[in-house]
Amino acid sequence: MESSDSEKTDHSSDNQDDSDESMPTEESLNSDDEEEDENDVRDDGCVEDTTWRSKTKGILWSSSHEVAQVYVHPPVLMSGPTYYALARTCSPESAFFLYFTEDMVHLILSCTNLQGRRAIPGWKDVSEVDLRAYLGLLILSGVFRSHHESTKSLWGKESGRALFAATMSEKRFCQINKVLCFDDRPTRADRYGEDRLAPILDLWRTWSGLLPKMFNPGRDVCVGQQLVPFRGRCSFKQCVPSKPAKYGLKIWALCDVSTSYAWKMRVYTGRSSPAQREKTQGTRVVLDLSDGLEGHTVTTDNCFTSFPLAAELRKREMALVGTIRHNKPQIPPQLLLTKDRQVFSSVFAFLSDRTLVSYVPKRGKNVLLMSTKHRAPEVERSVKRKPQMVLDYAFCKRAADHLDQACATYTCRRKSRRWPMTLFYHMVDVSCFNAFVIFTSVNPEWNANKGYRRRVFLETLGRALVAPAMANRSRPPREGFAVRAKGEEVEVKKEEEDEEEEEARPGPSRKRRQCCLCTQRRRVITQCSTCGKPTCNDHFKRVCYKCCL
Repeated sequence: MESSDSEKTDHSSDNQDDSDESMPTEESLNSDDEEEDENDVRDDGCVEDTTWRSKTKGILWSSSHEVAQVYVHPPVLMSGPTYYALARTCSPESAFFLYFTEDMVHLILSCTNLQGRRAIPGWKDVSEVDLRAYLGLLILSGVFRSHHESTKSLWGKESGRALFAATMSEKRFCQINKVLCFDDRPTRADRYGEDRLAPILDLWRTWSGLLPKMFNPGRDVCVGQQLVPFRGRCSFKQCVPSKPAKYGLKIWALCDVSTSYAWKMRVYTGRSSPAQREKTQGTRVVLDLSDGLEGHTVTTDNCFTSFPLAAELRKREMALVGTIRHNKPQIPPQLLLTKDRQVFSSVFAFLSDRTLVSYVPKRGKNVLLMSTKHRAPEVERSVKRKPQMVLDYAFCKRAADHLDQACATYTCRRKSRRWPMTLFYHMVDVSCFNAFVIFTSVNPEWNANKGYRRRVFLETLGRALVAPAMANRSRPPREGFAVRAKGEEVEVKKEEEDEEEEEARPGPSRKRRQCCLCTQRRRVITQCSTCGKPTCNDHFKRVCYKCCL
């Protein structure tokens, strides 16, 4: 027995000496010797140069980054609004209607008026001004954080807002909200079999097709999922316990990391058949959302990250960074062991075109990431010693979370039992956020010193949408506070017109200029009322009004 033990020890030592020339045996891979684990781990938490096989024995990983090739960033387009958006953005209102074109407005008006004539006796058709006012009131309700407040309270004499009653009556708002429709209801049953988004399919396709036409994302993009809160009846309603709402409509979104701009969005409508389960859903979703991009770096979570996805993105000259699930067969078992690992330690595994890292943030916790961009075992110099892959993932992944937070802060969502209305409210929220990104990119100095300029943007947009309906209202409001609100709007509009006339009228100029009659340097702001040339007080001639005639 002693001789056999010595033979085994000699054999293991030979394998350690010839590790560069021969593959490690199955016994050495699965050995649990504590001394070997201590020798493999360096002071910085990384593992010495060894080779590991994946679970399927088909991939050979190395702990040395020398096997990895140098990654070169492919060129990408300059990020920011497209020329189409730049040429059409001059105000918050124009930026918002980049996503609600005339065709979309006419579609909503035709379907709504058709349904109103069927459902409400004596229905008065909704005009374009009424629809704009309706959208403006929805946006203002989000600005005032009143999306959970009842409609009756918004129009109340004591607790209501004067702006709502001055724009339209409560009855008219409820009528529009009740019959707002995006398709022809009698033919919906025939179209529902083809696509479950039939009640809003035409509007959704047009709207989602406009998102990528207005903005070019930067090098880093993020793919995440949103859950629009809804608890009514819907065949594709989802339950996501990790989300605040838990129940709702699931939407996949690709966002720009630097601005959180929603570049593409897709609604999950459930399985095609209950018996079939799509195994490559994550790969299909990411490839669909990233269609049209080239040279970008896509950040995903473990719902989407996979080795086939990395291979497909590489064909498009795109990189992938994301967390990966532990049950993937391509992962070596050595990265899943955390029993004898120290806290804040990292274990890297390299191939020529991708990198895996296993990071232990606390005892018993293992964070596993894959990247096709990082090719070196870079670790930050701090107490937690986080790998650079983890830092980059956390920085890019927050773009999707920021979009959810921004839409939920000033949401215009109203309580509804119809899921098309819930999806329409979300479209308005995303359109407002994207319009804010476009407008601030075109006008970076607009309210730059304010930390709440998105709220100012939404309030300006809402007031601009309700102003025509408030001015053209045939029946003025009877309540005193609503009359005062309308009077204030008229006074503000009159003051703006007076300021424009004052600026157009010849008189004192804001910019100092040299007097046209002085030989010495003398810069003044006054000018001649007849010719408009700068003139100082010494060369003025006082003439009465009758003599000028």
